[in-house]
Amino acid sequence: MPNFVSGKKRATELNMCFSNALEQGTPPRSKGGSCLTPKFVDGIHSPVLPGLPDDVAMYCLALVPRTNFPAMGVVCKRWRSFIQSKEFIRVRKLAGMLEEWLYVLTVDSQGNGSHWKVIDCLGQKQNEFPTMPGCEKVGFGVVVLNGKLLIIAGYAMIDGNRSPSADVYQYDSCLNSWSKLADMNVARYDFACAEVNGMVYAVGGYGMDGESLSCAEVYDPDADKWTVIESLRRPRWGCFACGFEGKLYVMGGRSSFTIGNSRFVDVYNTERHTWCEMKNGCVMVTAHAVVGKKLFCIEWKNQRKLAIFDSEDHSWKMVPVPVTGSSSIRFQFGILDGKLLLFSLQEDPGYITLLYDPNAPPGSEWQTSVIKPSGSCMCSVTIKA
Repeated sequence: MPNFVSGKKRATELNMCFSNALEQGTPPRSKGGSCLTPKFVDGIHSPVLPGLPDDVAMYCLALVPRTNFPAMGVVCKRWRSFIQSKEFIRVRKLAGMLEEWLYVLTVDSQGNGSHWKVIDCLGQKQNEFPTMPGCEKVGFGVVVLNGKLLIIAGYAMIDGNRSPSADVYQYDSCLNSWSKLADMNVARYDFACAEVNGMVYAVGGYGMDGESLSCAEVYDPDADKWTVIESLRRPRWGCFACGFEGKLYVMGGRSSFTIGNSRFVDVYNTERHTWCEMKNGCVMVTAHAVVGKKLFCIEWKNQRKLAIFDSEDHSWKMVPVPVTGSSSIRFQFGILDGKLLLFSLQEDPGYITLLYDPNAPPGSEWQTSVIKPSGSCMCSVTIKA
């Protein structure tokens, strides 16, 4: 195991080195003062830091604060490749350096489009979020995978008509940049998607010409490939998904086999590659989030209670939300430090963000939070890096 103190000191020196170099427009220098050679700067297979074993050098880089990652990524290809890898997140976790940032998609009161905001655990705004490539879409899926944000499919309005997309874009939260991933097999929107065991699943939704879909597919990030899997037994749309212990749960929305909204839960076993059903799901869900082994939902007809699903015994319980005033107040969820944030969609600036701590002693689960997005929250994700 590398020495933490000496590694941290070395990382601080390196941080100062490349930060000053970038500001001055000069190549970064090593501790000894000599410029890094072109071979090192350009070689993806070069040592991470000349003179140090790669595991020690990687540990040193992992100690640098998250705000410096984009600057680190332009030092050389070797550093950039490491920062983009799953190994980087693993080493950061080993060093106890993972930082949680909240990414919130908001729309302002004037309706001037949607914008991503980045907030740390103290409620401080972080780096500007670069514009996503491609045309603006709605009805897309959002998944976090290996410290990266995936924006999946959705539809764009073209000549007054909905045009479904199979595009998938990836936002690297460490390098603050976008890239294009492999297209899905089926263009879709208003579908369910979730990460399970390092794979991303997309189920149902609407396809071309607005037809409802029962098909499903899975994305392998190592192969950058989508593969069709067994379909649902009936089309389903407007639904959502979450993963628990190797299984994919699809809830809410509607299906062609029910009148109105569906209470059925479709469960996909990722090891056996088979679907089964449960009957005790939520309907007309307006907000959902997973904290630990529990799913939190708010239903459209009951905005004053949290519906909490325990994946271990498949049970539900209801918890009152401590708000007064109009019963039309709606919420969206966020997650930070294992706690659930309830962002009010009411424009009144007097409304505050509620915080629910599922691990707090009985009677003290509810608190308030200083974290408050500027604009109405459409969705949010938490990324640790």
